[in-house]
Amino acid sequence: MSRQTLSLILQSGGNSMRREVGIDDAIVAGWTGRDPAAVEKHINELEALGVKRPATTPIFYRISAVRLTTATEIEAIGTQSGGEVEFVLLQHDGRMWVGTGSDHTDRQVETYGVTVSKQMCDKPVARVFWAFDEIAPHWDQLKLRAHVTENGERRIYQEGPVTAMLAPLDLISRYLKGGRVLPDKTLMFCGTLAASGGVRPTERFEFEIEDPVLGRTIAHAYSVRILPVLG
Repeated sequence: MSRQTLSLILQSGGNSMRREVGIDDAIVAGWTGRDPAAVEKHINELEALGVKRPATTPIFYRISAVRLTTATEIEAIGTQSGGEVEFVLLQHDGRMWVGTGSDHTDRQVETYGVTVSKQMCDKPVARVFWAFDEIAPHWDQLKLRAHVTENGERRIYQEGPVTAMLAPLDLISRYLKGGRVLPDKTLMFCGTLAASGGVRPTERFEFEIEDPVLGRTIAHAYSVRILPVLG
């Protein structure tokens, strides 16, 4: 039995297949930028919040697979957690798929330890995944985007091309130290963009990945139910 099972829609060749997808291993790749200056900018954003610099770049955090969810609401303790849009790789049934997710993280715990913070919050992912081999030829044209709702106003939070992050096969090779295929039943978050206005807590988060070549978008949104901190 898999550690987590998600009800997903896998799209390939114009067809949409509903599948119960088992996942055993979940990874959050951090500081995956292709541009060293952009990586340094994101490190500085987090250092300003008290987060220590990573030991390596990129770095691969392991999280519990049960933290993965397609829900439209998650629960978090306190008001200091926030989302980050990322492209997500999924190895399922001998094939790689691409989707999008939010590495929702407790920012306060992050100042104590990034590894611990990654485990504190559920990780929302959109239900739809595209076959990677069908978008690989135009991968660099894909775009990521996120909006937040603050003081009742919807605002852009992150936006940019996937080229800001290492290409999927390069990232996998670094994780596996030379391998090119993720183990089956593995899902990997692959890094994020700088936040417009700086990294901050978010209570309503919308995120998407856009394929302008094939004219399609995968989108998801979720809200955060705040649980009290009682000491």
